[in-house]
Amino acid sequence: MATPSDSLSLQVTIHLNHEDLPKFWAAFQPAYEAVIAEPECTFFEVYEDPNAPGTLSWVENWSASPEWLLGVQAKKPYYHDYLAATEPLYVKPREIKLLKRVGGPFVMVKKVNGGLSD
Repeated sequence: MATPSDSLSLQVTIHLNHEDLPKFWAAFQPAYEAVIAEPECTFFEVYEDPNAPGTLSWVENWSASPEWLLGVQAKKPYYHDYLAATEPLYVKPREIKLLKRVGGPFVMVKKVNGGLSD
């Protein structure tokens, strides 16, 4: 069972040429589906910079420790095909942040947000 200190947010930003987005989405979709099926993945959302088409960011929240995320999850075989297909498309280095949840009174989740609901 994860504790609040075992709640992480992985934030990733990649930079692609806008015309490479269809290739990226084709490779990303199977990896995304595999990741969101993991029981420790509690949230996953993707964003595109409106001022820089092809700059994508996503947030993955995990109920796990950094050691588990880096030592177990990051080594799952489905990342291999995804990275092989997408890394050559990057026009700048990928940016990754691993953040630990503060918790306490600084956590808020709405059931309905931005037009999305259960």
